[in-house]
Amino acid sequence: MIDEWRWIAGAYPLAFAGVVLVLGLLLGSFLNVVIHRLPKMLEAEWRRNCVDCLQQGEAEEAEAYNLLRPASHCPQCRAEVRPWQNIPLLSFVLLRGRCGGCQAKISWRYPAVELLTGLAFAFLAWRYGWSAQLPAYMALSAVLLALAFIDVDTQLLPDNLTLPLLWGGLLFNLLTGTVPLAEAVIGAMAGYLSLWLLFHGFKLATGKEGMGYGDFKLLAALGAWLGWTLLPLVILLSSLVGALVGVGLILLAKHGRGQPLPFGPYLAIAGWVALIWGPGIVNWYLHGY
Repeated sequence: MIDEWRWIAGAYPLAFAGVVLVLGLLLGSFLNVVIHRLPKMLEAEWRRNCVDCLQQGEAEEAEAYNLLRPASHCPQCRAEVRPWQNIPLLSFVLLRGRCGGCQAKISWRYPAVELLTGLAFAFLAWRYGWSAQLPAYMALSAVLLALAFIDVDTQLLPDNLTLPLLWGGLLFNLLTGTVPLAEAVIGAMAGYLSLWLLFHGFKLATGKEGMGYGDFKLLAALGAWLGWTLLPLVILLSSLVGALVGVGLILLAKHGRGQPLPFGPYLAIAGWVALIWGPGIVNWYLHGY
């Protein structure tokens, strides 16, 4: 079976990319659950820990709430989402963007996450074919997408995602040698320390905190995947995109001056761009430019 899929990927790359596109759409539907529920799960855990530490009162017995339970439902009317209403993209179109029970509007984010995941997976399948890089880069893309949207919603980058991403990058490069392990380890160290130093330097100069520790860990994870040589590109691209988006939001009066902006989405975008085109961009800058 593996040999057959390898042959299909080589002989019919567009067909293979189409199959992976469907897989991405399905996983994108699950990512929506992760984006919505993981912060709530962490908040509930923090509250339980506070009760235990302060020893004030008893922890409330809550119904099971995790990535699998309860079943997907409308947040307005609590109606359970039926299987045919949970088909990526298609259900949103058939339901005209509204709940099948109470007709409440469904956020465009849900199909957007599904589509982004599907397109990212299809592009990776077309570019890398049947290779060790494909499943690893698909996993990396999915986690980066989840982290970006969670950070937009909550300004949190959960350790539950950033730390496994870091160790996954080191393990991937250990097994495949895509990036020499020494460069990956140095990349993880340099990624964390660079933002850590920037954070404390900014705090020392202004008395304010410019970013969170989750950003340090995310850049460390990207360093583990990409190696230290691409970290300057990631920092440059993320800063440039963040500055452009921040200025645009201020000009459009959708974000007040002095209000914090999540940096995680820009790191995620820059990291994915560096993953795909980073060596070419660096080579063009050093030699072609």
